[in-house]
Amino acid sequence: MSSDGQPDVDWREWLQRWDRQQEGYVPEREARFTVMFDAVEQLLPEPFVALDLACGPGSVSQRLLARFPGARVVAVDMDPVMLALGQGALDTLGGRLRWVEADLASPDWLQVLGETQFDAVISTTALHWLWPDTLDRVYHELAQLVRPGGVFLNGDHLAYGPESPTLARLSGRVLDEQWSDAAFSERGIETAEQWWDELGSEPVLAPLLAARARVFARQQRQETSPGFDRHVAALHRAGFSEVGTIWQVLSNRVLLAVR
Repeated sequence: MSSDGQPDVDWREWLQRWDRQQEGYVPEREARFTVMFDAVEQLLPEPFVALDLACGPGSVSQRLLARFPGARVVAVDMDPVMLALGQGALDTLGGRLRWVEADLASPDWLQVLGETQFDAVISTTALHWLWPDTLDRVYHELAQLVRPGGVFLNGDHLAYGPESPTLARLSGRVLDEQWSDAAFSERGIETAEQWWDELGSEPVLAPLLAARARVFARQQRQETSPGFDRHVAALHRAGFSEVGTIWQVLSNRVLLAVR
């Protein structure tokens, strides 16, 4: 029980349930993580400092720090529920993980990081939320944050451009099948909506959920996210020297940019 008599939240169980439902949307999620960490291992010396961009509850940070004992991570997100979940389940992982609440859409998000340079920036299933102008600005900011020779890795669904209509149609059909309610039910996996509904039944989380609602009330969701070509062009314009795909399953890709 908590100090106010409310039942304690089992943060670790909620994080495990989060990971399971996320795998429903990205069945190759762990393979994607592995490819990203393999690239880090090949391209960076230890120790290194990484920024987990739009970190959610810290799934990437947890795995990266388990694989690289000499690493340190700053995990940033705007969602107070995700940050509370990550902090409750993982804490600081022995002082190697620091949590920061900041909104990438705000031009002053860099000021609260507490660091001015990183060896790696890693993000998964997150940056598709950014509007094109914001994405351009963030990539320019990352080019200043990542030291020369450092890397940016983005694992996400990055859509095919208009020159590849057949591939775009195929990818869309596969995603529609994977993400249907029937597919989740057949595999015995919670959907994101079900996960959030269940989390809302935790009375102690009501203030956090209300804070989250206020944060997202300010967000305007776009109908079509910037595609693969837009990401590549924006990274080149920002000053990254090499940009390319190092792993791919249809539109599900890992994009690597070298500073």
